[in-house]
Amino acid sequence: MRPAASRSAAGRRGAGPGLTVAPVELRTLRYFIAVLEAGSLSRAASTLYVAQPALTAQIRKLEDDLGAQLFERSHAGMTPTPAGLQLYQDARRLLSDAAAVRERVRSLPQGPEGSVTVALPFLLASLLMGPVLTALKASHPRIRVFVLDDLSLLVRKAMVDRRADVGILVDTAQVDGLRSRPFAREAMYFCGHDTAGTVAPLLQRGAPRTRHPRIAFADAAAQPLVLQSRRFSIRQRVEEAAASQDVVLNIAHEHDSARVIRSLYASGAGFTFTPACALPDAGRRAAPWLVARVVEPELQRSYSLATAADRPLDAAATVVVQALEHQARALIANGRWEAEWLGETDAPPATRARARRPAR
Repeated sequence: MRPAASRSAAGRRGAGPGLTVAPVELRTLRYFIAVLEAGSLSRAASTLYVAQPALTAQIRKLEDDLGAQLFERSHAGMTPTPAGLQLYQDARRLLSDAAAVRERVRSLPQGPEGSVTVALPFLLASLLMGPVLTALKASHPRIRVFVLDDLSLLVRKAMVDRRADVGILVDTAQVDGLRSRPFAREAMYFCGHDTAGTVAPLLQRGAPRTRHPRIAFADAAAQPLVLQSRRFSIRQRVEEAAASQDVVLNIAHEHDSARVIRSLYASGAGFTFTPACALPDAGRRAAPWLVARVVEPELQRSYSLATAADRPLDAAATVVVQALEHQARALIANGRWEAEWLGETDAPPATRARARRPAR
């Protein structure tokens, strides 16, 4: 074995101006620590699952690279020199820092990041956005979602004005400047307190497994109604049905405020029409609260998912669109939303069949 001085002269490449010391790999430092702690090349080789000649070569190369003798060799084993003890302390600290850096990098959130604004009707927002935002918080914490929940007319305007990146439009197939695709379709229901018991005899019982009875539109229209004005999409759908059936609506109260309408029918002032997405709230009331699906004709409303036609979705917006579609399919499949899925699906055939089955 060469003397330490000769190894120092041969291995050192940083003694003079313009010279550098050969870099030391972290793996080599781990080998060095194992040898020092084991006190023997053979025991360290066994622990590291490395051939002893290879380990010996690594230690000698480390001494050459550093220009210092790290061990005293004897028949008793490997004893660290002062330089070896110093390197041991520095190497332990360096490997600890490297592990901390690795952990910090691994723990950083991965995937797309950015802000995405979603516009959708407030009734649908109450049902859909809770699951969507919860799922995105867990899967893509670097995506920040802003929600504009408003009247359907103002949702469309927000998309046309470019104040939202993604929109869910009501009964709107195509709008200039927007790219739309089918999303879902739901039925309308007749709700209110049947305090006098006059509506219950009018109900039609459906199939045994259906959740709600049915009521003919003409019978529903004759009851005291609590409705918003004609600029609201639900009222427009009701007016269209009334015109097609030559029926006069019995309007007891008309207000624009959704909260006022809800307070009125909840207090027994009349009945109202509500889409299926609002049933989780509207249906959780004790008798004589009544919920019936409107038929003859059946009232429905359709949703389409819209984005800007001249601007491709970035990665963050794509993730949000996928989350909206996934959660809508899930709500329909588990029965929380009595609707028919109209969009694309990557679900297995059995799940796809359940998702597309119209509510009865």
